[in-house]
Amino acid sequence: MSDAIKHECGIALIRLRKPLQFYIEKYGTPLYAVKKLYLLMEKQHNRGQDGAGIANIKLDMNPGSRYISRYRSVKTQPILDVFSKLERKYEKCREEGGAKFNDAQWLQANCAFTGEVWMGHLRYGTHGGNKIENCHPMLRQNNWRSRNLVLAGNFNMTNLDELFNTLVKIGQHPKEKVDTVTVLEKIGHFLDEENQRIFDRYKGDLSNQEISERIEQELDLQRVLQRSCKDFDGGYAMLGMIGSGAAFVARDPAGIRPAYFYADDEVVVAASEKPAIKTAFNIEYSQIQEIAPGHALIVNKNGDYGSFLIKEPLEKKSCSFERIYFSRGTDPDIYNERKDLGRLLVPQVLKAINFNLRNTVFSYIPNTAETAFLGMIKGLEKFLADRRKEVILESKPHIDSIEDLLNFRPRVEKLVLKDAKLRTFITDDVHRDDLVAHVYDSTYEVIRKHQDTIVVIDDSIVRGTTLEVSILAMLLRLEPKKIVIVSSAPQIRYPDCYGIDMSRMKDFIAFRAVMGLLEDNNMEDLVEQVYQKCVNSNGSSENYVKELYRPFKYEEISAKIAEMISSRYATNIEVEVIYQTVDNLNKAIPNHLGDWYFTGNYPTPGGNRVVNRAFMNFMEGKAVRAY
Repeated sequence: MSDAIKHECGIALIRLRKPLQFYIEKYGTPLYAVKKLYLLMEKQHNRGQDGAGIANIKLDMNPGSRYISRYRSVKTQPILDVFSKLERKYEKCREEGGAKFNDAQWLQANCAFTGEVWMGHLRYGTHGGNKIENCHPMLRQNNWRSRNLVLAGNFNMTNLDELFNTLVKIGQHPKEKVDTVTVLEKIGHFLDEENQRIFDRYKGDLSNQEISERIEQELDLQRVLQRSCKDFDGGYAMLGMIGSGAAFVARDPAGIRPAYFYADDEVVVAASEKPAIKTAFNIEYSQIQEIAPGHALIVNKNGDYGSFLIKEPLEKKSCSFERIYFSRGTDPDIYNERKDLGRLLVPQVLKAINFNLRNTVFSYIPNTAETAFLGMIKGLEKFLADRRKEVILESKPHIDSIEDLLNFRPRVEKLVLKDAKLRTFITDDVHRDDLVAHVYDSTYEVIRKHQDTIVVIDDSIVRGTTLEVSILAMLLRLEPKKIVIVSSAPQIRYPDCYGIDMSRMKDFIAFRAVMGLLEDNNMEDLVEQVYQKCVNSNGSSENYVKELYRPFKYEEISAKIAEMISSRYATNIEVEVIYQTVDNLNKAIPNHLGDWYFTGNYPTPGGNRVVNRAFMNFMEGKAVRAY
């Protein structure tokens, strides 16, 4: 993606189902789980590079022994930093224990991070600064083991104010008004109540110590999550560990945020992406299951697990951006979906180049668009194969013509190369833009000046800033006849509020284009009308911003975008922008129909409130998030 955007976080859970000594004897190391956790996190590093954190719980430790450990980092390479700390800790334990390092009982009594329950988190910050305090996992501590809660997640809540006020009404005094703390405290509150419910059942019949043991065995995490998540409005995959050793992964009822798991008689594993689980445990994709929307994978203290309903599922609207860009393309389904996104663009591309393949060079913007590019080329080759068949059957050409016909292929070149990131030490905007324009470079002397058309595919165009300032400037220097910029994703028109950091209307080039079209057509009254509807909405579940787009065809907005990105350059070279259609997006990715950033069709009521607020912020000149 030429416009880098921040987005969803990544989660990882490992629950050892056998005693630690089993893994020492079978795998020859007491570090079996931590090595697997490292792989799970490293194979999801694409999901967050602002911070990383891990937590570990030891089962059945004696009173007075530490049983919860946590490391977090916001350094430049946070995963490496966290696991380097662990490596140093284990090395010290080896020196102290010698052969005892392979004795589970000694190890757990003398060394931290040697427990059976593991949690990992990768952070992309959408709220708050990049401080260690904002880095997951979050810890809610208590002197009763079954009241301790460790939480990490990939989520954003659209109704933070409502959730915060609920905590205040029940008598709490939250230290911060952010969704991470609010969710932690809300789940923690109902965890406390569940502890109290079981305590009251046995009070008077058993000693307090005996009751604590009963609580750990009978704790109903399904009940806790049903009560906690009842009024959550957002996208979430939340990972939690209880101090007694139980764990859960809870998923939102629309299935917006991804979550998968694998289990056998040795481990229960969960993560945000399937390839991470496959790589870490060397299993088949068919063995990895999706956690159903509105359900939670729950592992109890004894290691038994199951999927449990926590909130009535909605129509499934899994995030399509996961498939277009964020998730790793090594997942075979995602790989084929991205190829289909490119293939489905072929009719629009052929029309844009007037079917003149001999004078067209195809390329892509590195690196995530490469798979869609392969699909587009495959689609072009299918078009050529069909044309060859028609020509041979109908025209019966001369043998020399047949040879030329059979040998012709689409012209493919690696035109766009990204140089090492240049330091923008020049402070004024004009000269900084000139420097940024050289972040991308090209392979020269492969384009025939004023004769060839360049077609370059990107996986999505969000802001259009890099495209305008850097990529287009570089392509114009090649002096082609025409430049066609292709996006394998549709026009991004509306903010996301469920995990991706796309929250301000003015950031979207499609929105700026429609505002320009409204001005060009003297339709400023519509802008004011929509603004007043948003102001008077009072929490309405209708998206009024859609009305701004209705007067214009899809192609008109694309044409306006092309005009905007090329207006700064004094050139006669034609620039055209092609976007994927929503219909073709849904054909390519039929099981991930969450497309609210393209269509404005939000899966929860909170999404509509957010988009209306985002437009109000734009009109009022407020450069803040709407949630």
